[in-house]
Amino acid sequence: MRTEAPPFIVDGMYAIRAVGVTKAYDERPVLDGFSVEIPVGETFCLLGPNGAGKTTMVEILEGYRTADGGTVEVLGVDPHRGDAHFRSRIGIVLQQTTSFENFTVSETVEMFADLFPDPLGVDEALDLVELGPQRSQLAVNLSGGQRRRLDVACGLVGRPELLFLDEPTTGLDPEARRGLWAVIRRLRRQGTTVLLTTHYLDEAEHLADRIGVLLNGRLETVAAPAELGSRHAATATVRFVPPDTGDFRAWDRDGTMVATTTPTPARLVSELEAEHGELVGLTVTRPSLEDIYLQMVERSGHGEVQS
Repeated sequence: MRTEAPPFIVDGMYAIRAVGVTKAYDERPVLDGFSVEIPVGETFCLLGPNGAGKTTMVEILEGYRTADGGTVEVLGVDPHRGDAHFRSRIGIVLQQTTSFENFTVSETVEMFADLFPDPLGVDEALDLVELGPQRSQLAVNLSGGQRRRLDVACGLVGRPELLFLDEPTTGLDPEARRGLWAVIRRLRRQGTTVLLTTHYLDEAEHLADRIGVLLNGRLETVAAPAELGSRHAATATVRFVPPDTGDFRAWDRDGTMVATTTPTPARLVSELEAEHGELVGLTVTRPSLEDIYLQMVERSGHGEVQS
């Protein structure tokens, strides 16, 4: 099992630091040298297929589980030994939460606020997640997206320095997902560190400063969304409407576009425009984040992939 810190560990202030974390169940390794450092104020997304160890690692960081080996610090504290003061500095939004259907929205948030020494005002917390108009409604009468925003309000009412979000938009419709994205971006602007897990690659791309891919019990890579797996340098596909002249052999199925791949798209486009003039319908695309992620999972030999 690996215990050394990988090269993407960085210096400076951090909200989370884990080095060489190991965990096994019934002698089956789940985490095998997990290491990462998450600076204060960053939104970090943890990706990985089912069974990769995401939930185990997040629960160790939250203090619900203990690691078998390695070191873990969350806000400078071993989370498993964190006291009430430490708990007041973190917020947790689980994938599934207990429903308080018989309480109003404001009563639910107030119950959580009472657990913290210096909480936000209930109205302020509700405004952050845009639930002010629903403050007097019973939770049972909220839509799915509104309930999820209520979960987030309960997680942030204690003014957490670090917020754990476990698949916060699973099951939401596109409009509700975008609404919750806006809440997360607002928290980041306010300086909250966010650790996000998700199966939605577009969500990771829109929200994360950096993405870590967890495969076979360890982080295989950590990078900005545009650079994950050297995506920014990957071979690009150039498409355009063919001019009247020229010998182009890579046609799209509908016969109206030419598609060619190149590691130097800017140079190719310049050469084509110099020869043929303006290229109508020109598009240049590189592999999507989902393409890169699925390639990484496939190379790792991991089984089921949920994206």
